[in-house]
Amino acid sequence: MVTQISYKRACKLHFEVSPLKIVRASKQYLYDDNGCEYLDCISNVAHVGHCHPHVVHAGQEQMGKLVTSAGFLDDKMVQYAKRIIETLPDQLCVCFFVNSGSEANDLAIRLAKSYTKNEDFIVLDQAYHGNIGSLLELSPSRWKKIGITQKEWVHVVDYPDLYRGRHKDDANPALKYAQQVHTAIKKANEKGRNVAAFISEPLMTSGGVVVYPPKYLKLVYSFVRSSGGVCIADEIQVGLGRCGESFWAFQMHDVVPDIITVGKPLGNGHPMAMVVTTKEIADSIGEFNSTFGGNPVACAIGMAVLDVIHNEKLMSSARNVGKCLMDGMRAIAPNHPMLGDIRGTGMVIGIEIVTDQESKKPSKEGAEILAYKLKEQKIIVANDGPNKNVMMILPPMCFTCDNARRVVQAFDLALADIEKGTSNKPLDQSEDGKMNIPLNILSGLGGPAGLGIMAEEEEDDEPDVKRARYDEMD
Repeated sequence: MVTQISYKRACKLHFEVSPLKIVRASKQYLYDDNGCEYLDCISNVAHVGHCHPHVVHAGQEQMGKLVTSAGFLDDKMVQYAKRIIETLPDQLCVCFFVNSGSEANDLAIRLAKSYTKNEDFIVLDQAYHGNIGSLLELSPSRWKKIGITQKEWVHVVDYPDLYRGRHKDDANPALKYAQQVHTAIKKANEKGRNVAAFISEPLMTSGGVVVYPPKYLKLVYSFVRSSGGVCIADEIQVGLGRCGESFWAFQMHDVVPDIITVGKPLGNGHPMAMVVTTKEIADSIGEFNSTFGGNPVACAIGMAVLDVIHNEKLMSSARNVGKCLMDGMRAIAPNHPMLGDIRGTGMVIGIEIVTDQESKKPSKEGAEILAYKLKEQKIIVANDGPNKNVMMILPPMCFTCDNARRVVQAFDLALADIEKGTSNKPLDQSEDGKMNIPLNILSGLGGPAGLGIMAEEEEDDEPDVKRARYDEMD
């Protein structure tokens, strides 16, 4: 029998006080059981758009032919591996197929150990790399929540925070933060230990979208390799063109990892992931197999996702739409004391909500109120980061500039309302642990007219041509 406590922990919901029941999705839109449409700003798993017809068709067609072929020759796997490798530097030429990002990172850890014969790892503070045992021990952001103590073989360094970090005002913050990695290696060596790998996201989502200073990763990779370790790029949240500037996030830093891991975007919601590495590292592992990894259905879906990214020019779209959104947010920032740092690249954007711009003090309460107010405007944005005060925007890649403008307008209205003190009751928790949300947040402050935007948006008068690329796919 599942207790109420374990049920709550296993089934954490967005908007716990007034959760949504989503029954359908299309493109960048979600639909609840009442037929209401919501603009989805958080489902990066649906990389090319919810239920994209080309992806759905590819999966359905392959499912009618062959679902599993473990242990047999399979053209689909070879074709898909070739297409992935074509996007990568030459030395990254061996693919391991698995089913989830956690599996991929777990295999990357195993590869690093087998190749270097070392046991220690360096991670960034507030990192998250997966929900299985080996990875939770490399995920400082989860330690306090689940009672994990730092292991001797795990070395934690500051993530390079340029907003309120210890080296934010330094003339060369990249070097200062990278030197922490060098120091960690030195301290490990003094204890007779050696580093197997440094693992990080090339654009850190778990820290609330942390954009590294130029040359940071280049310096870190140099320190790690000179000590005999390898470098792992966790591209699970940020790969496949999402950053807009390049197909892989690590390419923005002019580095080449020894191992990359990919997960969420590959299957557009279908469970699939992979590890790509060099032949030398791959050969060190001895034996590996996965019954479901790289099955024909997954590979057919994966190739369809690559088709859509290319055919719909989603990487350049991510760059342009992301710029549109950040420019809009920066334009309204002078009017809103609570609008702090606005950072990111492409369709990976973090917006700090603070008590005031001068102190930069994180406002978790303000971010939570803002999330509920945006929900009332039929826009779904999550608050995350170390202090739960960063509004995270990682939408499906078919997100448009019109969508971006709508989000900026909604932020403008909601923040103005919060700052005027209309929502003067705090979001707190009662003795039974339930969140108390001010009634005006749940009621929409008088409905669509009171918010000024919803009456217009609910009529869905957006011309079909703005969504045509998606609908025209065979």
